[in-house]
Amino acid sequence: MNDQSLTQCLLFPDLFDKPVVARFDQVHSSSDGGAILLKAADRRLGLLARLAGCLRDDRQPGKVDHELAELLTQRIYAIACGYEDANDAARLGDDPVHKMLVGRDPITGNGLASQPTLSRFENGVGPRDLYRMAETLRDVVIERHCRRLHGKARRIKIDFDPTDDPTHGQQQLSFFNGHYDSWCYLPLMGFISFDKEPEQYLVASVLRPGNVHGTAGFFGVLRRLVERLMEAFPRADILVRLDADYATPEVLEFLDDAGLHYVVAMAKNSVLTRHAESLMKKARRLSGASGRTERVYGECRYAARKWNRKRRVIIKAEVTRLEGREPKDNPRFVVTNLTTDPRRVYEKVYCERGDIENRIKELHHGMQIDRTSCSRFLANQFRVLMTAAAYILMQELRLRLARTSCARAQVSTLRERLIKLGVHVVVSVRRIVLHLPASFPFLDIWNHAALSMGARGG
Repeated sequence: MNDQSLTQCLLFPDLFDKPVVARFDQVHSSSDGGAILLKAADRRLGLLARLAGCLRDDRQPGKVDHELAELLTQRIYAIACGYEDANDAARLGDDPVHKMLVGRDPITGNGLASQPTLSRFENGVGPRDLYRMAETLRDVVIERHCRRLHGKARRIKIDFDPTDDPTHGQQQLSFFNGHYDSWCYLPLMGFISFDKEPEQYLVASVLRPGNVHGTAGFFGVLRRLVERLMEAFPRADILVRLDADYATPEVLEFLDDAGLHYVVAMAKNSVLTRHAESLMKKARRLSGASGRTERVYGECRYAARKWNRKRRVIIKAEVTRLEGREPKDNPRFVVTNLTTDPRRVYEKVYCERGDIENRIKELHHGMQIDRTSCSRFLANQFRVLMTAAAYILMQELRLRLARTSCARAQVSTLRERLIKLGVHVVVSVRRIVLHLPASFPFLDIWNHAALSMGARGG
């Protein structure tokens, strides 16, 4: 290496006993050395190859430098590593680790696709391609857990929730939403969980216009999801948990007709408030005597005007007390066809769905799923699906970290601890050697993940 040809930068000459010189001269190096764990996770899932098989390539073969599978792989791994913008491709084109992830030689392989190429790729996907990708993403997740659990889950919980995706440009189908007080899209996110496991696995991510009702697109996604779950887990009890947006006659009739168990939140109204009054009186007495927040549970039979039958409604009569404030009534209602104790239905079944908010926050803040800045709506839906695929790889990695300190770590923490690793890549005739830091503080956890995904000790 010729030191004379390198740019030298003298930083803080008086900060230490000796001047410190920082040189960015380590060729064939990367700051994403741990990303090979994501490659190992995908080998177990087979996700990226199946997603690539959903895409049709209408380009002229003689003018193609980057296959669609390479473009998709490059984009998904970049998102998983924290490079959510296509603009980041300019800085990653010659990164040896990212070239390895795409399947190219880290040293002599051609550079990766540029930002214009990736943008054309994102804007060239059609609605049929996106539909097939969404179906494939769902099927891969279900098949993965069917193998893991040998098809013997006792209860599968399905959680759906909308979220807002603020828009700041001229994106198609961006509308003002009064509830969120912004111009936005309104994506629908679906998750499944098994038995008593805390993890909720992403199975659906549908981008929707910003002015749609919460149930838009819900029935089709849920129907196909339930069909696939019943095929994979024929003996499992399926429980659907939803917020108050879904307490419509159509949704409840669909759930009843499909033979599914459900707990669905309901907005309060004058009739339900009257049913809850005796319980509220008791809660007020208890709270007045204890000086603390108190809650009492009960139930009633209730039918809204457009319902086709009466249904069981769980009532949580709560009086909340906060220091320096007056006591406040806080009645809550959940409609369900479960027959267990009201307290258990509310606290142990319905409230558990609250963790879906943490998964959605991960998607927003850890994976930047709201980076939908393309002008075309379909291109933005494609971005959402690629981000969902990257998140599924991170969830697979987290699943492999059971019984470690990272078993419940946020995806941003997993990225910082296990993916963002400085590495020097050396290629010989027989092998590729990744020289990683000897002082890596999470070495044991990294080794645990690697060994669980097929690595062998050397």
